[in-house]
Amino acid sequence: MSEKLDKQSLITDGETTLLEAKNLSHEFDYKLFENINLTLEKKESIAIIGMSGSGKSTLLNILSSLLEPKSGEILFNNEEIYSVKKNRLLNIRRKDFGIIFQAHYLFRGFSANDNLQIATLLSGNSIDKDLLKKLNIDFVINQGVGELSGGQQQRLSIARVLTKKPKIIFADEPTGNLDKETANIVMNTLHEYIKNNDAGMILVTHENELAMKCDKVYKLENLELKELK
Repeated sequence: MSEKLDKQSLITDGETTLLEAKNLSHEFDYKLFENINLTLEKKESIAIIGMSGSGKSTLLNILSSLLEPKSGEILFNNEEIYSVKKNRLLNIRRKDFGIIFQAHYLFRGFSANDNLQIATLLSGNSIDKDLLKKLNIDFVINQGVGELSGGQQQRLSIARVLTKKPKIIFADEPTGNLDKETANIVMNTLHEYIKNNDAGMILVTHENELAMKCDKVYKLENLELKELK
C-alpha cells in the first residue's frame, strides 16, 4: 500500500513540474553564474533578484529559450529545449512561453487592438475583454501605440502575452514603467492568471517587495542562485 502511494506521489510530482533547469552555467567575458538548478511547478511563481550586472536577465533569457547556456540543460515537458529541432523550439516559444520584456516590442504604427489581434492569430484565442478592464486599458484599445503612455504600452504588452494563454510567463521587470498602484494591479493579474490556468511564472525584478509576493524568491549573487524564501 505504502509503495503504491509512493509511486502515485512520484507521478503527481512529475505532472506538476513545468520547467526544470539543471547545472546551468554561463559567461561572457567573465563568469556570470555556474551550476544553477531551478524547478518551476504549476501554479507557482518564482522571483529572482540581485544586483545590476549579476546576470538576472541573462538567466531569464536562458530559461525562456532565447539564449543557449554554456553548459547545463532545461527541460520543458520532459524535452531539453536546446536539443530539439528549431521548428519545435519556435513552437514552444510561440505557444507555451510568454515573455514580457523590459522593452515592449509592440508594433508601432498599429493600434492597440491590432497588436492584440496579432496574438489571437498566432494562438487561436480571442481577446479577453475582462483582462483589458483589469489592466485598465480597455478604453485605449483603438488608439495608436504611439498615442499610449509608457505605462499603457507596458500593460498592452502584458495583455498581448496573456492573450495567447502561455504555460509559463517569463517577466523581466514587468512593472518598471508603472506607479505602485498600477504595478500591484499588474502583479495581481499575473498571479491570478497562473493560479487559474495551471501556469507558472519566473520574474526578474529589483523590487524586493514585489519579489516577496512570489511563492519562491532567489538571489543571484557570487555566481550562485541562493534561495531566500
